[in-house]
Amino acid sequence: MHGHRFLTLAVSALAVTGCIPFRSQKTPKPVVEVTTTDANLNSRWHASIASPADLAGAVQMSGSASMTPGSNSGNTDVALNLANAAPGGVHPWQVHRGQCGADEGVFGPPEAYKSLRVDDKGRGSGLVTVPVAIPANGMYFVSVSASTANAETIVACGNLAPPTL
Repeated sequence: MHGHRFLTLAVSALAVTGCIPFRSQKTPKPVVEVTTTDANLNSRWHASIASPADLAGAVQMSGSASMTPGSNSGNTDVALNLANAAPGGVHPWQVHRGQCGADEGVFGPPEAYKSLRVDDKGRGSGLVTVPVAIPANGMYFVSVSASTANAETIVACGNLAPPTL
């Protein structure tokens, strides 16, 4: 009988001390904090690359592109991955202001973009650093040309979707 009373007293004492008002009222700091000023958060632009409809049956390239902050605030890194291209092909590519079919000029200096070389499986990838700060808004697209000799013929294009907030 004494053991049962002692156990009841011990449990009651623990319950009361757990509710003492002298305990710290500070809210513990969260382990992870996310801020909108993070350089990599909400700053990636993405595009799906495809051949224009008027080239259907002749060329059916596909791929993706992204535009992210560079290693410093004055640079932008642009990556392009292309598939289903003619093996061995060399394709100039660039980011432009505007949208596919409504070109408003190259984003950054044209010489910053190196031609994309396609491997024997029809895939190619390129990464360039453009000496211009990543834009916060606007309209941009990635265009892929047929060749250096036929740069005016666009064989693939993709509108870059702006970062989401």
